Amino acid sequence: MSLYPLALILTGRRVLVVGGGAVASRRVPALLAAGAEVEIVSPVLTPALHAVVDAGRATWQQRRFEPADVEGAWLVQVAVDDPEAAALVSNVAERLRVFCVRADDRDAATAWTPAVTRQGPVTVAVTDGGDRRRAIAVRDMVARALESEPPAMPEYKGVALVGAGPGDPELITVKGRRMLAAADVVVADRLVPGMLLSELRAGVEFVDAAKIPYGPSVAQEEINRILIDRAQQGKFVVRLKGGDPFVFGRGGEEVIACAEAGVPVVVVPGVTSSIAAPALAGIPVTHRGVAREFTVVSGNIAPDSRSSAVDWPALARLRGTLVVMMGVKNLPAITARLVAEGRPADTPAAAVQEGSTDHQRVVRGTLGTIAEAAAEAGIRSPAVIVIGDVVNATA
Repeated sequence: MSLYPLALILTGRRVLVVGGGAVASRRVPALLAAGAEVEIVSPVLTPALHAVVDAGRATWQQRRFEPADVEGAWLVQVAVDDPEAAALVSNVAERLRVFCVRADDRDAATAWTPAVTRQGPVTVAVTDGGDRRRAIAVRDMVARALESEPPAMPEYKGVALVGAGPGDPELITVKGRRMLAAADVVVADRLVPGMLLSELRAGVEFVDAAKIPYGPSVAQEEINRILIDRAQQGKFVVRLKGGDPFVFGRGGEEVIACAEAGVPVVVVPGVTSSIAAPALAGIPVTHRGVAREFTVVSGNIAPDSRSSAVDWPALARLRGTLVVMMGVKNLPAITARLVAEGRPADTPAAAVQEGSTDHQRVVRGTLGTIAEAAAEAGIRSPAVIVIGDVVNATA
């Protein structure tokens, strides 16, 4: 069979999906991403499809298919495992000259769903002539090629604030890696994984933000100036920040500076070490029956400092999980303050250094002992301190 390849523009056009099971759950997201007005006809839905309908992104007719459902549709997706029911749908679609995809019988369909990979605006669809495994293998090969040598994307302009994750270079998001590969200028923090920087294209201007020779506030002003200056030169600038740009990363200040200068800016969230480091140490920040809340706080300012904006008495009264970032230096003062404010000294605690990296280390103790235990073990920054019963929840 010789197929005619075609890309459909479905924005604002009605697409009928018959069936509410696993196959429909896989097909509906792509249709919604294409802008289609999706209507699902099925007596039951999977939880994933229920969530889509509840969010108002698709409509649902809670019943079996009726021939009139096809009228007005631009495309029909049949996702049922009953051959007779599927044949009824495709026969009606054939009579009304509406293309129909059948999950149960490709030969009885008038359209096929190809194996697809997407890299930014590039979409590659592979058809197979019946050999689905070969199509998937070719698709995966193309995807790897695009990931290893992604072209600079001309539509990327201005500044992108990209979260690099907690330390493992593989924990950057797909979008973050794609933008990094398209960058003309990269301004990176000290905690950014070095392996990410080794993958930059030749000719990329690299600015090590940790080496800007000024005080903290002036250094931030200089970073803002560099971002704006390079973007106004027409270059695509990636501000690469450890963890997530908006979790103690001053990303908000950089967004404001760019906006005031008229520079377009996009934020690409990252995996924050406040959650990832404990998780990789086997500590869930929430756990059923143990903790239903968690609080993340900066510990870079001592509790007794006048410049501290943290309500330590309130934190001591909480019974959920407390995660302290940048708190190694002030850990003795922090733990002493929490105990003094009423948090039991025998509350489990742990320190996770360089989570997600080959140098990850974990020290466990209690709120009363963790500062001394961390010091004896030589725990140093970057490290995440976790306080709460979750420390022993999976031990």
